[in-house]
Amino acid sequence: MSRVTLPHDAKAGPTKSEVRAVTLDKLDLRPTDHFVDVGSCTGSVSIEAAQRVKRVTAVERKAKRLEVTRKNLAANEYDADVALHEAEAPAGLPDDADAMFIGGSRNFEAVLDHAVKSEIDRVVMNVSRVEPTGAAIEAFRERDLLDEVVQMQVSHGYELAGATSFKSNNPVYIIVGRRDAGGLD
Repeated sequence: MSRVTLPHDAKAGPTKSEVRAVTLDKLDLRPTDHFVDVGSCTGSVSIEAAQRVKRVTAVERKAKRLEVTRKNLAANEYDADVALHEAEAPAGLPDDADAMFIGGSRNFEAVLDHAVKSEIDRVVMNVSRVEPTGAAIEAFRERDLLDEVVQMQVSHGYELAGATSFKSNNPVYIIVGRRDAGGLD
């Protein structure tokens, strides 16, 4: 799998590569899947998905961020058919997706309702703030989607006084939903 190149900035942090790796693993993407990225921002998740699946639909409510998604997609190699939609989800979401990533907490309950109505098999939502995380977990649970919650914190090494120290990124909560979820064990 090729590396993701993000030469264009969306003034919002892309989902970090380590978090993307776990997120995409939890989505269990298959070559025949139609994947939806809700809140595409820099396009980092869309790009990695496009390297694994048949179709990608990226939905972003901000025109400037959608243009960044478009430019970053153009800077990468992938074989998927990619469609970009400027819309505030759930508007712009397809009814035939297999897997969905929700990259932000705006309108997430309506997006989850769409996922349930459309019978999307796998939904993963990443959240970096505590209060929206609790609300999102409850929303997944109420819709019988909640499969697991993973809390992930990544630290990167840097040189400090001739030795290696670490700088931590904020934790990210990865909420995993499946249509046939049995709930948390």
